Formats: sequence, C-alpha cells, structure tokens
Amino acid sequence: MSLLSSLQNIFKIPELKNRVLFTLSMLAVYRIGAHIPTPGINSEALSKFLVEKGGAMMGFFDMFSGGALSRVTIFALGIMPYISASIIFQLLTVVIPALGRVAKEGETGRKKIVRYTRYATVVIGAIQSFGIAVGLEGMSGGAFIQNPGWSFRILTMITLTSGTAFLMWLGEQITERGIGNGISLIIFAGIVAQFPNAVLSTLSLVKAGELSIFFVLFLLFIMVAVVGGIIFIERGQRKISVQYAKRVVGKRVFGGQSTHLPLKVNTAGVIPPIFASSIIMFPATVAGFIAIPWVQAIARQLSPGTVLYTVLYVGLIFFFSYFYTAVIFNPVDIAENLQKHGGFIPGIRPGQKTSEYIYRVLTRLTFVGAVYLAAVCVLPEILITRFNVPFYFGGTSLLIAVGVALDTVSQIESHLITRSYEGFLKRGRLRGRRD
Repeated sequence: MSLLSSLQNIFKIPELKNRVLFTLSMLAVYRIGAHIPTPGINSEALSKFLVEKGGAMMGFFDMFSGGALSRVTIFALGIMPYISASIIFQLLTVVIPALGRVAKEGETGRKKIVRYTRYATVVIGAIQSFGIAVGLEGMSGGAFIQNPGWSFRILTMITLTSGTAFLMWLGEQITERGIGNGISLIIFAGIVAQFPNAVLSTLSLVKAGELSIFFVLFLLFIMVAVVGGIIFIERGQRKISVQYAKRVVGKRVFGGQSTHLPLKVNTAGVIPPIFASSIIMFPATVAGFIAIPWVQAIARQLSPGTVLYTVLYVGLIFFFSYFYTAVIFNPVDIAENLQKHGGFIPGIRPGQKTSEYIYRVLTRLTFVGAVYLAAVCVLPEILITRFNVPFYFGGTSLLIAVGVALDTVSQIESHLITRSYEGFLKRGRLRGRRD
C-alpha cells in the first residue's frame, strides 16, 4: 500500500481525521502568533539587528521559538519556560520526599504537579521577559523602543508571559484533543518552519558564489546520513529473553511461553537535548539582552561553539539521559511484576538479582544512547565553526524533528491498525519510543 493510500485512510476514520485536523489548526494558530509583534517595539529594525549581531547563539535560541525570538513577537519566549518548569519539578519530586509522594498519588497527584508546573511557568516567563525588556531598553541606547520605562517593561512582561501561557495551553489541547504530544509538536513546528529560510539563504549564497555546489551536496549528504542514523538508533532495542513458568489453575494450564523484554537504546528519547538546551537558554537568553560588559561576557561563553557551552551541553545531556530513564523505567518494579506473574530471565534468579541485571543492562544502553545524543547534538557546532555553515541547523533540530515525527506517525498507525487499516509501513508496525 502506498503512502498516499495510507494518508487517505486517515480521513476514512472520523475520530482520527478530527484529531489530525485539530492538531494542524492549532499549529497554524501557533505559526500566526509567531509573527504578531510585541507592542512598543520596532520589530523590523530590531530583528535585522539581532540576526546580524546575535550570531550562532541567536540562531540556536531562535530555532526553538520558530523565529519568534529574533522578531521579538508575542511568542518570543516560546515553550521553553514550561519545559524549564517541568525540569524543576521532576528534579524536586526526587529531592523532596513530600513532593515525591504527591507525584505517586495517581491521577490526582499528576494533576497537582501539572498545576504547580503551570504556576512555575508563569514565574519563569515573567523573569525572562523582564530581562528581555530591560535588555531591549539598553540595546543601542533604546533605539528600538518607542516609549522606554516601566510601562514598556510591564507591557512586555505581560505580553511575553501571556504568549508562553497560551502556548502551554495550546500544547495541552493538542495532547488531549489532537494527535501526538502537543509540547513536542510545537517545538517541531518551530524547527520545521526554519527549514525554508535555511534553504533559501543557502541557495542565495550559492548564486553569489560564496558557497560551492559541491559543499551544498556534502551538507545534504551529512543531513541524510544523520537522519538515517537517528532513525536506526531510535528504533534500536536490546531484547532480554523472559520465560514464564507453567501454572495449573483447575483443569487449565497457564504460562510456559517465551517472550522478551525490549529495552530501547535511547530510552529517554529527545527529552535530554530539550532539557539541556532549556537549562542553558535560561540564563543566556536574559544575558544576551543586557548591555553590561560582564553579563555580555557570560552570554558569549554560553554561546554555541565555545568550550564551556559544549562541555555543559554534553554534561547535561548525559545527566538527563540517566535521570529521565530512571524516572520512566524502574527495574525494581519490572522485576516485581515479572515475579508476580511467574516470569523470569533464564539464568538469573527472580527478585533482586533480576532487577540488578536489568539495571546493569539499562545503564550500559543509556550510556550508548547518551553518547549518540551528544554526538548528534554537537554536530551543528562542528558544521558552523569548522565548515562555516551559514545557518544553525543540524543535530538537535534533526533529532527533535525526526523523533517527534516518529512518535506522531506511530500514534497515527495505532489508530489505523486498531480499525483494520494498513499503516504507513508495508511490513509490520512502526515502533514508537514508548513501545
């Protein structure tokens, strides 16, 4: 069955069709909002100034906001304050026992954590927007501001914080009523929206003779190779054999079959680079707008391509790879469930020995996954610093785009298969990162 036929099948299922159309309409709203300027700012002149002076750091930050940051629109902060708040509360649930108990209260506890995360998002957004407002007033002597002062600062805080809150709500609506993870899809839409500009700027440089056609073909080959590598690793699994003992209940015999426990090479998915980027962006975004020499020096040290940035970025990717894997995958619980249902790993004693074995295998896989994530995400710095690529495009953006696309396609396939329609692949089902 062709891809076109699979796409046609989507519209044969009313519920799936409505979910897809709702998702697309919400993403269209996001892209429209990304072009609405913040009041009191000469957006066109400021955008040109930021693009010329911002360099790689502005390109990196702008990638996650879909170009809204360089234009200083109402969605300039993007969804990153929400992600920062999510990181904070995921860490606090581990550090603070009381908060950890709330998180384990099922649906009620989850709703409480979500509510706390929303409050923290507003606080973080207000802090970042205030820093941006103060920085804009000091940038070029306030030449880009119509009426500097506290009225402008408060207006900017309200506008940018409201924009982030709206995107947070938009993402939650997509997750609940659309298809795929709403927050990830918003980031995905922002990244994909930058692709046409990158292509046009590259073509213009080729026409001007500043880039050779062979170099462009080399870049295209690198991108295709990276996409292939990402798909290969994201679908990679380590299968642990599991045997179930036979049980006799009355006159019936249960169990005795063999199966496997799939452990993904990259269990954490795209979360580590997103979290790591958010952590680095929080101080660097504010510092980049404040015209104070020592603050500007910090911003330069945290910009892509510097040694400090690379070390911090790689270190945070490793940390969040292990941390997030530990949050979503508990070897002790897996071992207890296996033992409860009469399952065991051949050659490994049930209980503690099984959990230790799963933990050991998962630790090694997580290390491989973290190395893969770090290598892919550092790729743009190599392309920019060594090969003078004229735009920020590469590992992180490709990783998020491909990862979110795989997850979304797998969800669509699940809807199609449950209603006896063939999915996008001719053989077998596309495995998502949570399968």
